[in-house]
Amino acid sequence: MGASSLSAAPVIAMPVRFLPPAGLLRSLVGLALALLLTACSGTTAGLNGYQSPDGRYAFLYPTGWIRAQVSGGPSVVFHDLINSDETLSLVISEVTPESDLTSLGSPVAVGEALRRNVIAPVGSGREAELVQAEERQQAGRTFYDLEYAVHLQDRDRHELATVVVDRGRLYTFAASTNESRWGKVKDLFQQVVTSFNLLV
Repeated sequence: MGASSLSAAPVIAMPVRFLPPAGLLRSLVGLALALLLTACSGTTAGLNGYQSPDGRYAFLYPTGWIRAQVSGGPSVVFHDLINSDETLSLVISEVTPESDLTSLGSPVAVGEALRRNVIAPVGSGREAELVQAEERQQAGRTFYDLEYAVHLQDRDRHELATVVVDRGRLYTFAASTNESRWGKVKDLFQQVVTSFNLLV
């Protein structure tokens, strides 16, 4: 039998299985999980989630902030432990059941109404200027994003807010800080304020 008879024999490829050692397998799984968690939390690093007990709304707030109990004020208040005058608040107001946000007015009109009636009402000792007002669509709902410069007797402050209407309720979610800190927290506050979402 020569080489020709050997070459005529069929060649059967047998699959080769490589089984990594158990330690290497654990390392690979751990690396995959770490990459997955980093990818999922990349945009929310340094933020925690809050959901209302009734499951109606949720938002993000900065890590290291704590919830404060306030009677007769906003429904929810958080503040920074270190810079305690940096606050996050949610005010829920009643509106007529058939109202939607656009029926209350344009972003500028609603922003000005909040400025006059909530942020700097007559006799409060505060003055406020509406710096910016924009409309945003999220999950099929209309939000107005508002920015204010607030002037107090002893200092200036900056505030971001978003407002949305749902089922006869006007939700006003706002973050506020001293003007001296605004440049440092602007991006964080923007992320926090626009995280507010209605779940039902």
